[in-house]
This record gives sequence, structure tokens and C-alpha cells, in this order.
Amino acid sequence: MALVFDVITNLFRKRATVLYPEERKEEPGTFRGVLGFERSLCIGCGLCWRVCPASAIEASRDEKGARPVFHLDRCIYCYLCVEVCPRKAIKASSRRAPAVEDKRKLEVS
Repeated sequence: MALVFDVITNLFRKRATVLYPEERKEEPGTFRGVLGFERSLCIGCGLCWRVCPASAIEASRDEKGARPVFHLDRCIYCYLCVEVCPRKAIKASSRRAPAVEDKRKLEVS
């Protein structure tokens, strides 16, 4: 009998979840998304890959010199690289990392 009572009371109770994807909750103000990188501002100083605690940034060379390559599969989104960049070439965003099968698609360069 208690089960019937529980079923009836739960039928008229407000739902506990949202109907995703029709209803979406707002991201919290502290949400940290993927990193953005502007190559034209980068001077190749190497501070970002030295300060990264997860070793998610590696040094690479191109025609303009040294530059960072960000591996989002290793990134812990601490944003230390954003804070330490002297030219503000690394930008914070609220964009989510895509779901991919190939880890090479999670590189930002």
C-alpha cells in the first residue's frame, strides 16, 4: 500500500530534471572553456609551456620561430598559461571542447 501512495504522490510532484536539449541550464560564471590562441601575438617566450602543471603545452617551431601547441586532452583548464602570457596571445573562452575520436583534433596551435 505504501508503494501505491508513493507512486500517486510522485505523479503530481514537480519534475527534478530539465528536458534537455529543449531546456538548457546556463553555464556557471566560473566555467572554464577551451583555450584560444592568436599566433600573431605570440613571441615564443616559452613561459606557457614551462608553467603548465599538466604538460599539456609543448614547444613547436614554425617559420616565425617557437610557438606553443596545446593538447586539450591533457589540459586541466587551470589557465596558468593565460595568466603568464606577456602578450595575451592565449585567451580564455567559454566554448566547450568537442567530443572527438581522434586526439589529434584536440590540438590548438
